[in-house]
Amino acid sequence: MSSFALVLFDLDDTLLDHRGAVSRGILRHVDVSPGHLAVDDRAAAVTLWHALEEQHYHRYLSGELTFAAQRRARALDFAAAHGVTLADTDADTWFDTYFERYRESWQLFSDALPCLKRLADTGTRVGVITNGEPDYQQVKLDHTGLGDRFEHVIASGGVGFAKPDPRIFLEACRRFNVEPSEAAYVGDRLQTDAIGAARAGLTGVWLNRFGENVAVGALGHGTPVGSSTLAVAQAEAADAGVRIIGSLDEL
Repeated sequence: MSSFALVLFDLDDTLLDHRGAVSRGILRHVDVSPGHLAVDDRAAAVTLWHALEEQHYHRYLSGELTFAAQRRARALDFAAAHGVTLADTDADTWFDTYFERYRESWQLFSDALPCLKRLADTGTRVGVITNGEPDYQQVKLDHTGLGDRFEHVIASGGVGFAKPDPRIFLEACRRFNVEPSEAAYVGDRLQTDAIGAARAGLTGVWLNRFGENVAVGALGHGTPVGSSTLAVAQAEAADAGVRIIGSLDEL
């Protein structure tokens, strides 16, 4: 990759193994929680929980739900799929307990810290752009030892617009006082991260860590993953000059 004054990163599934933590967290939760749901097919339960996160978190990002309401919706739908009707307050408690199991499962990808060290050694400035609430995302950074690694962390809940809106990428460049053409953005979602950054004038880098056709979309929140949809996105990515890497070691 060319040299850049600034490299910005997505957080979940780019630096932090969010997907793995979600999978481990939901299984621990249904196994040990008081009054736990009867889950016969553990693999199907994990797939459903990921799908509900994708569905309702997108509703939060689009402004349809609050952050708390999307959590409640996920718990209500998961319970209903297993034949249990929860009251709203019970759903909130259920999700809070799940979140503790999820938080216990947080860990960085093995290539995250070495990549950040290499960038620091070359004098490259680094930051984070993440879709979520600032306090919630900062807890992840602090818990995983990344709290003091970045000059600025830009979270959609703090600025009022979410990736792939060009404004969030431009706001990050403004805070660093760097021109978009001097910055690269690295993320695991082709549409939301890499193409979104490229549209804002940065160099978009798609971290295709899991392969293209994954259950939780490589394209972006709320985007169905199909061969034709993916082909269109890949053509758009090529036109926008998006780079593709399979790990942060390649950065």
